[in-house]
Amino acid sequence: MTANRLLLDATLAERGDLRFTPAGLPALDMLLKHASRQAEAGSERIVECELAAVAFGEPARGLSRLPAGSTVRCKGFLARRYRTGITIAMHVNEFEVINQA
Repeated sequence: MTANRLLLDATLAERGDLRFTPAGLPALDMLLKHASRQAEAGSERIVECELAAVAFGEPARGLSRLPAGSTVRCKGFLARRYRTGITIAMHVNEFEVINQA
């Protein structure tokens, strides 16, 4: 298997309503906002970005209960945001709450 794992501390900037797939699986779309300082080429770089994300199953249920502005540590992988598109989204498999808004 080829590596595709992402660990990201982020603020839950936007959160959609909990929905269900045609197969009945809970699903949640969200926008994660990340800010940090990272070492690069011997110096420090300020990193700020927003990343579309989606969760299915129990992670979707749990994240749907958090208010926007909460800080979470998300574990998951990257995939196309839409099946026919080229933009990416983080698929969140696990999360922990760092700070609830």
